[in-house]
Amino acid sequence: MLRLAVETEPGWVEAMEADLPTFLVDHAHCEKKAASTAINLIFRYQDRIELMAPLSRVAREELEHFEAVLERLAAMGQAFGPLAPSPYAAALYEGVRRPEPDRLLDTLLVCALIEARSCERMQRLAEELSDRELARFYGELVVSEARHHALYVDLALLWFDRRETLERLSALAQHEAEVLQRVPGEIRVHSRAPGGAP
Repeated sequence: MLRLAVETEPGWVEAMEADLPTFLVDHAHCEKKAASTAINLIFRYQDRIELMAPLSRVAREELEHFEAVLERLAAMGQAFGPLAPSPYAAALYEGVRRPEPDRLLDTLLVCALIEARSCERMQRLAEELSDRELARFYGELVVSEARHHALYVDLALLWFDRRETLERLSALAQHEAEVLQRVPGEIRVHSRAPGGAP
């Protein structure tokens, strides 16, 4: 259960398929950023011993996905390089409260929502891409994205009341839905489809 407030709009996969090289470069950056986020949490919350091993495993798996996307790009003859990110993640983190321990709770839940959105979109790609080999690749990633989503929620539940956690997750999911409405329509994992309504 991904606990997203809204589904990705129809036509998103078709829009991304119009420029798969750019989409894959962005996807590679997303995997790299996800690994970095897990590592940063390990450094920021060294007193939270329960975070250490699970987030280390997440970071390694995200880097494996990064390498897998790089291989896809190389097979297409497409170079990996800099790409301006979607403002999605930065806008999502604006909903994180600053005082601790609220910051820890919200950060874990924002991470969970990013993984949930990635999972939902990879499922769409697996079902709708005309390139069936690439569709199978995304189908293989769905399970790990869903597991990462669940892990971040479960880590939050180690320290926070279940009702409080799920209510906050619902509120942040609504925030995530609003963020998706205002991010640019562009070829990115976390964007609206180009030409979609703002």
